Amino acid sequence: SSVLHSVAPAEGRLRRTVPSLPAIKPDRIKRAKSLVEKALKLRKVFSVQGPYPVIRAALWARGWVERRLPPLVQRAPHGHGDEEDDGDDGDVCPDITGEKEENLDDMYDLMSRLVRNETTYFYWTTRRDLIDCQSLRKEQMTNHYANAGTFTTKVGLCVNLRNLQWFDSADPDTFFPRCYRLGAEDEKHAFIEDFRRTACTSLLQHVVETSRQRKDRAKDEEEKLENVEHQIVGPGMIDTALHVCQEFLTILEHGDIDLETSPSVEEQQWAEFLPEYYMVVHEGALIRGGSAYVDRCQDMLTRLQEACPQLDTDGVNNIWIIKPGAMSRGRGIICMNRLDEILALVDNDRALMKESKWVVQKYLERPLLIHGTKFDLRQWFLVTDWNPLTVWFYRECYLRFSTQPYSTKILDSSVHLCNNSIQKHFQPSRDRHPEVPEDNMWSCSQFRSFLQRQGREGDWESVVVPGMQQAVVRALQTAQDLVEPRKASFELYGADFMLGRDLRPWLLEINASPTMACSSTVTARLCPAVQLDTLRVVLDRRADPNAYTGGFELIYKQAAVEVPQYVGVNLLVEGAPIRRSRPLLKQSFISSLPLTIQFSSDQQLKSTSPKREKARRLGLSLSNGKAKSKPSHGSHISKSFLPHSASEPQHKTSARVFPSLQGPLPSLEVFSLRPNIVAGTAPRHNPNLSSLSSYHRNWLFVLPYRQSTAKSKVDCRVEPKH
Repeated sequence: SSVLHSVAPAEGRLRRTVPSLPAIKPDRIKRAKSLVEKALKLRKVFSVQGPYPVIRAALWARGWVERRLPPLVQRAPHGHGDEEDDGDDGDVCPDITGEKEENLDDMYDLMSRLVRNETTYFYWTTRRDLIDCQSLRKEQMTNHYANAGTFTTKVGLCVNLRNLQWFDSADPDTFFPRCYRLGAEDEKHAFIEDFRRTACTSLLQHVVETSRQRKDRAKDEEEKLENVEHQIVGPGMIDTALHVCQEFLTILEHGDIDLETSPSVEEQQWAEFLPEYYMVVHEGALIRGGSAYVDRCQDMLTRLQEACPQLDTDGVNNIWIIKPGAMSRGRGIICMNRLDEILALVDNDRALMKESKWVVQKYLERPLLIHGTKFDLRQWFLVTDWNPLTVWFYRECYLRFSTQPYSTKILDSSVHLCNNSIQKHFQPSRDRHPEVPEDNMWSCSQFRSFLQRQGREGDWESVVVPGMQQAVVRALQTAQDLVEPRKASFELYGADFMLGRDLRPWLLEINASPTMACSSTVTARLCPAVQLDTLRVVLDRRADPNAYTGGFELIYKQAAVEVPQYVGVNLLVEGAPIRRSRPLLKQSFISSLPLTIQFSSDQQLKSTSPKREKARRLGLSLSNGKAKSKPSHGSHISKSFLPHSASEPQHKTSARVFPSLQGPLPSLEVFSLRPNIVAGTAPRHNPNLSSLSSYHRNWLFVLPYRQSTAKSKVDCRVEPKH
């Protein structure tokens, strides 16, 4: 019993560490195996990372079996990554610690265990870097493309849209607010120039609008305002603003091409202009004699309207929105309206400055408001192929409101940032209109009802939707050469838009892995629907091109580029080979030159058949195998070979002209060299010249004649025998 007592506690501890396994019915195991075998045969094994219960349920209903992924290590919440996703935008955050506690008696869990060592054929993940697209087989599907960060980051979108001119004739300034990377030195200077120029145009608008407001005020109100003390600035700043705007128009009209460019306004003048501008616009200072400039300011604004598409939305406060790159859900975003403060802010973060990830963008100061409250739109779209580019646009979207009434005098995020992850931390203002929803969201159908009450319902289909579609397609076109295309991949994106007072949409950013959190009654209906419709497009339509695609509409598909059919013919390079010419020192004559050789008529060279063959190879032609020469004289070369200063031959000679070598003859010099002059050259016997004396010690070399005054005669005599 003592042994039993000593063992019992250990057994008790052991039982507490091992979960009790419920009895699994054999018929359940048999059914699970049958379903798994069928799924494996059809390659229906999927893996999901993140809280996507709708995706799991839809795939299970289609006969898919889940192979669970290992839990992920949570990323630093404030790290500056290269990816922008808003997957935790809402009350429900992504489950990065794994799934719910496993219920081993559940059929799906049992099936998951049976396929834990099998290949996954469908991946749905929140993070792109979880799956290596390069290692996937062509039949494996995933919901991400490699290098899509080129347009889903603020920096990438800012840079890419500048190249739109190579893809489309549209001007990006008509749908994307001006944007600069403050980490790049050239763009930083461009931003400074833009800020100063915008201050000038804002000042002109301020002068015109102030004049109108004074006309609309009652006389008693005007008298009250006159009794209030105001700061007064001189009218010189208006002259400066007009001069800068005129210079800008001249540059746009290319009027400065042949002129030396130099800053018309010096740094010292800007140092005086900007503080006065802040006093007038931000602090309410008055301009002495400003009413006399109203007509000139209005005329200049009319001219600028044609050249500056964003003039209407720029406003008068010169507000810019500063965004740290690769951060989503509104984190780190600040609105500022003073140049020195903006530059000081970004200079403090050296890490982001070094990586050029600080982005400054012109804030749309005059958006469309609903009951005095700012809002933006979240629009989904789906890319199923990058080559050819294929884009699906979701028919429904939703609006996100801020919790505070809109004002350009207050630069707080509760007023200007509509992200739900930001606004959920604020209580709605008491001054907000009662028709603004408490959960800060509207569906597009509710917005269309609002437009109908405003008498603008037709603008939704004619202005808003086409504008959003065009902006999405143009942004994708600029990134098409950068994203790695893969036929079995797809990706769902969420684009954020603001609307101007004319209902023209302005693209703010594009997010990867858009949130699917059911944080309101609107998203509780739309988010599950967009997930189900995504599966309809990427799975059902893949098997059946006529399958129902839900709310997705194909809005763009590039024309396929015809690739020439391969017929099995190899590419060849045809031509005749070039033979290497014989070395000059190994032959007695250069046969390629038009040559005439004369011998004296007193002596004959006897020719036999081998000699004739040798002469033929040398390009010579012998008549009857004989050549006459005189024994007392050496061989002579024709006049055509000799320079004009050479002595005339004293004896009559008979010329043997070779037919294949006829034509004008160049002037050549003939040198008599001994064999040992050229090192390593062995003597070559020529039987046709056997009658010449000392042929084994003297050789003829025919060389191009050089016009030299030092040489007037050529010795062509052959040394006599010893």
